[in-house]
Amino acid sequence: MPEPRSNGDVRIGVYVCYCGGNISDVVDCEQVAAALRTLPNVVVARTDMSMCSDAGQALIETDILEHGINRVVVGACAPSLHERTFRNTIARAGLDAGLNPYLYHHVGLREQVSWVHQGNPQKATEKAIRLMMAGIAKARMLEPLEPTVLDAEQHALVIGGGVAGLRAAWDIARRGIRVTLIEKSPFLGGHMAQLETTFPAGEDARAALGDLIDQVVAHPLVTVHTRAELTGVSGYVGNFQAQITQQSRGVSQGFTHFAEAAEVCPVEVPDEFDYGMTTRKAIYRAYPGAYPDLPAIDWAHCDACGKCLSVNGTGLDLENKPATFDLNVGAFVVATGFRPYEPRRGEYGYDEHPEVITLPQMIRLLALAGDGPDLLWNGRTVKNVALIHCVGSREIPGVHEPQPDGQVNDYCSRVCCTATLHLATELRERYPHLNIFDIHEDIRTYGRGHEDIYTEAAANRVGFLRFHGDERPDVLPAPDGDSSPLLVRVKDYLTWGEELDVPADLVVLATGILPSPVDDIISLLKISAGTDRFLLEVHPKLQPVETAVPGVVLAGTAQGPMNIQEASAAASAAAAKVAVLLGQGSVKLEPFVARVNHALCDGSGECVAVCAYEDAITLQTVSDNGQTAQKAVVTPANCVGCGVCVSACPNHAIDVQGWTLAQYDAMLDALAAPLPVLESAT
Repeated sequence: MPEPRSNGDVRIGVYVCYCGGNISDVVDCEQVAAALRTLPNVVVARTDMSMCSDAGQALIETDILEHGINRVVVGACAPSLHERTFRNTIARAGLDAGLNPYLYHHVGLREQVSWVHQGNPQKATEKAIRLMMAGIAKARMLEPLEPTVLDAEQHALVIGGGVAGLRAAWDIARRGIRVTLIEKSPFLGGHMAQLETTFPAGEDARAALGDLIDQVVAHPLVTVHTRAELTGVSGYVGNFQAQITQQSRGVSQGFTHFAEAAEVCPVEVPDEFDYGMTTRKAIYRAYPGAYPDLPAIDWAHCDACGKCLSVNGTGLDLENKPATFDLNVGAFVVATGFRPYEPRRGEYGYDEHPEVITLPQMIRLLALAGDGPDLLWNGRTVKNVALIHCVGSREIPGVHEPQPDGQVNDYCSRVCCTATLHLATELRERYPHLNIFDIHEDIRTYGRGHEDIYTEAAANRVGFLRFHGDERPDVLPAPDGDSSPLLVRVKDYLTWGEELDVPADLVVLATGILPSPVDDIISLLKISAGTDRFLLEVHPKLQPVETAVPGVVLAGTAQGPMNIQEASAAASAAAAKVAVLLGQGSVKLEPFVARVNHALCDGSGECVAVCAYEDAITLQTVSDNGQTAQKAVVTPANCVGCGVCVSACPNHAIDVQGWTLAQYDAMLDALAAPLPVLESAT
């Protein structure tokens, strides 16, 4: 084998990963390494079954120390998976060798080669060599980089006062970081407050929620603002300026005449806490034990008649006086929650037949029903209950009617199956003589302990019927003389496609989960929603709660359907991210940002015009040798390194650090160069 050729002080170590067979089953990794050994500046070229393993990383560290390697190129799986892994490897070795961790380039051989060229191993091997040659060409031109270090305000803003927001706030505060929690509604608790019990353990939902609220509001580092919304944002990670707008509560601390004021209030509106099945007054508390323990005025419905003032007006103010205040925070936790799917009029008879209600309504109905021996609806004893799954979930494009935005909810809402079976079990326990029919496309009791609920429902004589997704049941009026007002017609594939008519005194639709409407938050924080309209994380496995905006993390059902346990776990993960980010009082950002050569910049402003990120690049007056001129200046904290400014600059005065135009040119030249002689692995 010929000796590696040198070119100055650049000494490159090249590593080709088998990726446990993902790459080596198609690419001849040994042949790739052998060919790369002949290239200038390549000191070592090795392979390993798993470069990301401890043994593989140790191999790189040893070569850095023993062979004076000062550039590293790894061909493995996607950079998004392990680029940071290998950069950390270099950093560890660099403690002794003085090697900058950014003198590293990652080549994605798995996604770009082996997975897309499985039918042609020879061409795949040649392509792998070319991509690695391009990586080596870039490595020769790499420069040491340093992360951008910013002071960080040890203060987090949590948006949303449901279980995820509360949990995130408490976990952050317990790590010694100040928290401000804002909630749009007048009361904390979110949808968990509307539940009586939680699955799988059957715990008292509001008792558990109350304990969490007590812990949050009692913590000295937590400040809570209800009826408050985020209305303005500027700055960057570690140093955001947040504008909060808070509506008046209308009721002052110490007001003790709520019952009397509510009694004389002439306004009655559907109570959203009971999903419209009951009414409330314009002065109200959401539920017994709600926090704050203080009623609120519903400004949307209060007509300021003043009758409540006649009881004892001390502490009441019937004029809404919104107030605005600013906060300096280091990070945001977005815990904006979800909303239950609202069926369209006529969907399974909803809003056409009074006997058709949703699962959330049914849960509240049981809470309001009392201890009587019979379940009543509209004064009628309920004997037959039909539970229909997947309402507003798992919709099929071209088969089901799209939502108002033109999309269908093609995702599974995850919690509905177990919640429905949990309800069926409770119905059986409270009303043993009920006939309960579970009509489903599939049963997905995926969580720990959830399958036991399914088994218990089956043992409790719940009747199961299964339909195909494109043959959903019909809810129809029963013929005259039937004992039940409705029947559900379903083609049951548990009985080989038999069409059955199920009598129903009550049809309960297991409605899915939709994201809360948070277009304002998306716009202010510059985060993204996925195709399902939930907020989008960077990577579902590697960065499951982080957004593409540094300093903004997600918690709970803002990013997808979750049960309470999952939402709490996600909130704790978000809190851990915030604690790591802000705990040291400073944050480090990747150095891959735009850099301006002021000698070439003529201040045309083309770069500023195309930049999509506020204050990332601006024109400023710069002094040089006694001369002043307008030049482009980059604020690294706001720059994401997208490179749009590079393409717009007429003088080639801008580069992105770590991805310069000269490096791209070198990579292109390497891709077009002749292949080295492919040496045998032996």
